[in-house]
Amino acid sequence: MTNTVITIARQYGSGGRDIGRAVAERLGIPCLDKEIIAQTMRESGFSEELIKKADEKATNSLAYSMMMGSYFFGSQPNYISQLPLNDQIFVAESEVIKKAADKGGCVVIGRCGNFILRERKNRLSVFIHADKSHRIQRAIQEYGVPEKKIEDFLEKQDKQRAHYHSFYTDEKWSDLTNYDLSISSSSFGIENTIEMILAAAEIVGRSFS
Repeated sequence: MTNTVITIARQYGSGGRDIGRAVAERLGIPCLDKEIIAQTMRESGFSEELIKKADEKATNSLAYSMMMGSYFFGSQPNYISQLPLNDQIFVAESEVIKKAADKGGCVVIGRCGNFILRERKNRLSVFIHADKSHRIQRAIQEYGVPEKKIEDFLEKQDKQRAHYHSFYTDEKWSDLTNYDLSISSSSFGIENTIEMILAAAEIVGRSFS
């Protein structure tokens, strides 16, 4: 067990989701990924279908950028109901992530976890990437993406994640200065990437135990 909160940002096809789940399992802590959808649905009253459609997708909401700053500092929470659906769901998911971190160690996959938990001293933020050929092979073999569409699909997925992250954080998703640790899963392999994150988590855990 650990009290370290680990956030995983990942390129599509890098294996980041599987790596994050394996890290959580080895540490004996919760992994917040698709579970966030289910918990948000229960706590917010949104339908599962709506949450899945909005998950890790940003709007172009001017209202969000005007209201969200005050929300994160704890004022005017009644404004949330006036936001577009995607923004309301982001706020609800953010609350689920914060509550999980309050309880102890956890792994958060995507969803701007590194930003939402940015003030936690026991946070380890990780960015997992891989070379294009590795990502293409994994997407075809592991995720069943048609080979003839794979390059366009990879580009679309990464653009979506980058836009989602920059919209809700005003930070560049691929800017490695926003992370504590950046690892190429294609260079080190899935298992070694897991071990490196575990080692880093242990160091963070010792620093704030």
